[in-house]
Amino acid sequence: MVFWIAGVAGLAAAYLFGSTPTGYLAGKLLKGIDIRQHGSRSTGATNVLRTLGKWPALAVLMVDVLKGAAAIAFARWFYPWLYALPSVTPPTTPDPQTLLPWAVCLAGLAALLGHGRSIWLNFTGGKSAATGLGVLLAMSWPVGLGAALVFGAMLAISRIVSLSSMSAALAAIALVCAFEQPLAYRLLVIAGGLYVIARHRANIQRLLAGTEPRLGSGRRESSAASQT
Repeated sequence: MVFWIAGVAGLAAAYLFGSTPTGYLAGKLLKGIDIRQHGSRSTGATNVLRTLGKWPALAVLMVDVLKGAAAIAFARWFYPWLYALPSVTPPTTPDPQTLLPWAVCLAGLAALLGHGRSIWLNFTGGKSAATGLGVLLAMSWPVGLGAALVFGAMLAISRIVSLSSMSAALAAIALVCAFEQPLAYRLLVIAGGLYVIARHRANIQRLLAGTEPRLGSGRRESSAASQT
């Protein structure tokens, strides 16, 4: 019982990594504003770009990616350490090699949930794309790199961040199924990719209506974003 309680505590730690409200803190520290009341009302790097500028947005993006990577790194350290503790009696099954990929999978999902539903922001937050990229890069760098390249290419073509993020999520799902990866990792990427897409529901509606703002569209972008 102690082992499973400690395991749940590990997932809670991964959730807290993800829930650090980077964009919200940037708004408060730099302009004394609640970024959730401006632009698209998201705490992600795209809304930080529209509201605070490119350098704060870059910093938020990097920290959000690191949050996801940190959650995976923590899980890879924590669960083997937990198994090795003499004061904790682990279950006879599954063995550590079998358990670890599933523990990493759950930690990744916890980080995504933390970013999108932060306990510090009354369970609001961003759309988890950057944190998801961090999870991918730490879990399987070829999948993460491929998704990042798709994001960059789509952004260069369309200048629409939401479309680029969803394209990257779909690319990650395709890549993790194409590469040799543990079943747990495949399920994580599929579930995480679908979660990221689901978080873009409002963006999908604007894309279909032709009103989704593009990067670099000046006042028109800000005006459109302020209506969401």
